[in-house]
Amino acid sequence: MRYPTSALVGPNRRLSVEQRWVLVLVLFEALALVGYFALTDATVTSLRYVLYPFVWINVGVVAVLRTNLPTASRRARLVSGTLSVLYFFALTALAGLVGLEIGAHTHTHVHGLQFTMASPGWGPRVGYAGSLVTVNFVPYRVIGYLALSYLVYATLLDAATAVLSGILGVATCVGCSLPIVGSLAAGAVGGTGVVALATLSVDFSTLAFVGAVGLLSVRPRFRRLAEFRS
Repeated sequence: MRYPTSALVGPNRRLSVEQRWVLVLVLFEALALVGYFALTDATVTSLRYVLYPFVWINVGVVAVLRTNLPTASRRARLVSGTLSVLYFFALTALAGLVGLEIGAHTHTHVHGLQFTMASPGWGPRVGYAGSLVTVNFVPYRVIGYLALSYLVYATLLDAATAVLSGILGVATCVGCSLPIVGSLAAGAVGGTGVVALATLSVDFSTLAFVGAVGLLSVRPRFRRLAEFRS
């Protein structure tokens, strides 16, 4: 018996494409992980810390692929884009990925560009320490914060569109502050200033990240459901 092409692909052809991309990503991560531990002297001391970066990367990628940007004016896109960029730098600053060294005398012995291999997701790590600024590139953090920033961009566009619909728009615009503020915790928890939680910072920041992605992903759907019922 021959089945129609639509039955094999499914009602949502775009979802099938997303699944293929995620499958390729997971296979690449698995190969990178096996290759790293096979070709280096590194050993796995805690499996969850080896896998946490992939949680950040995969959850972020899936959320971005499943997010549709609402139609908005050029001004709304410009303002939302600017705020999202500022939001990204706020996250990186809270996590200690970017910092100013004005008036500080630390890191004087590590000035310049540094490259460090590490377990996939944690590395390869690239760092730069100068007299004015320090920058640390940790792949899973940067990818995760970029995904959050994109979701914030979509949320701001959605809120700007919602404002045009009156009272419902005001309610949803206020409601968008919860996931945005909550997602800042993904940067704050595990940052350089949280010394007391250092041993569990990755656990808490991963939990905060997943929760923030969930909030930012479902909030527009609740607004559209409320509009439909109204």
